[in-house]
Amino acid sequence: MKKNRLFQFAAIGLASIALLTGCNSGESADKDSGDGEQVRTVKVAYDQASKPISYIDDNGNPTGYDVEVMKLVDELLPDYQFEYVGTTSDDLLIGVEQGKYQVGVKNAFFTQERTEKFIFPKEFLGLSSAGLVLRKEDEGVKTLADFAKKGYSLAPIAANNAQYTIIDEYNTANPDNKVQLQAGDAFTVDVVQWVNEGRVDGGVMIEGPFKQQVLAKDGPYYNLKDEVVYNEFAVIKTWPLFNKKEQEFADAYDKAIAQIKEQKKPNELSTKFYGRDLFEVLENVNR
Repeated sequence: MKKNRLFQFAAIGLASIALLTGCNSGESADKDSGDGEQVRTVKVAYDQASKPISYIDDNGNPTGYDVEVMKLVDELLPDYQFEYVGTTSDDLLIGVEQGKYQVGVKNAFFTQERTEKFIFPKEFLGLSSAGLVLRKEDEGVKTLADFAKKGYSLAPIAANNAQYTIIDEYNTANPDNKVQLQAGDAFTVDVVQWVNEGRVDGGVMIEGPFKQQVLAKDGPYYNLKDEVVYNEFAVIKTWPLFNKKEQEFADAYDKAIAQIKEQKKPNELSTKFYGRDLFEVLENVNR
C-alpha cells in the first residue's frame, strides 16, 4: 500500500516538473478561454530601456509607444493573449530569431538584411524621427549632406543597427559627399556624451530618447540642454519583428493594426509619447 502511494507521489511530482518546464520554455502556450475556444499566449519582447518608445513605468508595468500600440492589437485578437517580456535590444533580436519570443518591438527600421531573419508584416507599427545630435555652435547643420560637406566625424554605429543602414544608404546615393561612417563594437554608444566631450562632431539619435535624456528635467543630460541640439533629417517607419514561423500571427496583426490606424489611435499615442503626431508627415515618408 505504501509503495503504491509512493508511486502516486512520484508521478505527481514528475507531472508538476513537466508542467513548470513547459511554462518556462520559449514556446507559446495554448489555454482555454472558458467558452471552449483556444487562446494562444505569445511572448512580446520589448526593449525595456528605450523610453518613450518602450520601457517599464514607475509601477513596474510595460509601456511606451510601441508597447501601447501592441496592447491595442491584443484587444482585437481574441485568439491571442500577449505576454510582455522586457529585455535588451540585442536579446530581443536574438530571442525573436530563435523563437524564444514570437514578436519583438524596439523602434525597428526595415532593412533587407533583417528580412532574412524576421517576418516584416505588411502594416508598419509607427513612425520615428531620426536626427543628428550636434554641439550648439553647429546647429546650422540640418541634413546629412550638410554634415558630410563639412567633413565632420560621426559617432560609431554598430553594423547591426538599422541606423547604420540609413547612413550607408545615404552614402551609396551620394558617393561624392559621403558621411564618415564607422562601425562600432556595441549596438549603441552614448551619443550625447560623445558629442559634448568633442570625441566626435555629431551622432545619429532618435528624437524620443534625445528628449528624455536632454530636454526632460529628470534626464541624465538635462544640464546640457543649451549645449547640444537635435536636428531631424528623416522620419522613418518602424516595425514589429516576427519570428519566421509566425506568419499566421503576423497576418492577424496586420488586420488589427489596420483597424487601429483607421481609428487614429496611433496618432494619439504618438502625440502622448513623442510630443507630436508623426503621422502628419506620413505622406512625405519614403522609408
